[in-house]
Amino acid sequence: ATSVLTALPVFVFGQLALAGPWLSHRFGLRRSLLIVLVLLTAGSALRVGPNSFTLFAGTLLAASGIAVANVLMPVVARREFPTRTGLMLGLSTTATIGSVAAAAGLTVPIANALDAGWRAGLGIWAALTGLTLVIWLPFAVGRHERDEGEAPHISRALFRSPLAWMITLFFGLQSLNVYVVVNWLPSIYQDHGYSDTAAGGLLALNVLVQLPVCLVTPSLASRARRQHPFVLGVIACSAIAFLGILLSPTKPAVLWLVVLGFAQGAAFPLCLSFLVLRTRTHAETTQLSTMMQSIGYLIAGLGPLVFGALHAATDPWRGPMVFLLALLVPELVAG
Repeated sequence: ATSVLTALPVFVFGQLALAGPWLSHRFGLRRSLLIVLVLLTAGSALRVGPNSFTLFAGTLLAASGIAVANVLMPVVARREFPTRTGLMLGLSTTATIGSVAAAAGLTVPIANALDAGWRAGLGIWAALTGLTLVIWLPFAVGRHERDEGEAPHISRALFRSPLAWMITLFFGLQSLNVYVVVNWLPSIYQDHGYSDTAAGGLLALNVLVQLPVCLVTPSLASRARRQHPFVLGVIACSAIAFLGILLSPTKPAVLWLVVLGFAQGAAFPLCLSFLVLRTRTHAETTQLSTMMQSIGYLIAGLGPLVFGALHAATDPWRGPMVFLLALLVPELVAG
């Protein structure tokens, strides 16, 4: 049940990525993001309900909103800030990663402080999402000009493009690593004697390290003539961190999480940079973003499931960590 719950959002990201272009075409870009925030707020509130059904249903609803936002945010950066696309991608990604760090590090302490269980810890994020909805409302329904939607389909030529498939594979594999770490890292360290708060703190540290890397990577990658050094850095840091967690997870745990933070902090914004650097128009950016995420997240969604299955069937953590190390090879080739 834990594996399914943690994999469910990732599969939704893949399946509903195709809804992003359709919503943008039907309602316009800004109003589509308003719909995203409604879904996210409603789902975040529902998942703190009284039973497992509300937990799973709320997760499904919130993930649906995130799936659309993932596709549309690079388009927002390119359309609204054509001369500052790299900077805006960096800021957007940094805000996303910073929120992940806050959720990972603060959810358990908030729940403990309020003495109301995990529902209180999750409920606070529904309140913040609702606040974001209120802030975005004037931009979506005010006096702003309506956005022109993009064509709600993916060109068949894109599926025949080796470049598009390599970008998609690189995105899928780096996302697989991220979701395995987010979903299973606390369990690994709890098995090594860490408290739930300490394990969450390690995850928060990993994400906080990503913040400055996320901020500068899109601008640096956009200015560079070649992006190969960035890819090599991502793979090298990932390999060092995974080997460290495999061979000596607790000594020093902080080092492995910091090194892994550098890798993950560069990988995601690098994928977003590829969307802009390898396309010529807004429509191409939307279509490649849709292909990359609809297929890439299906790849990523297998990560928590396979990792959990290997954990149950083999040596508790050795088999799963070897699995992550092996996947760095195709990730390197694709990147």
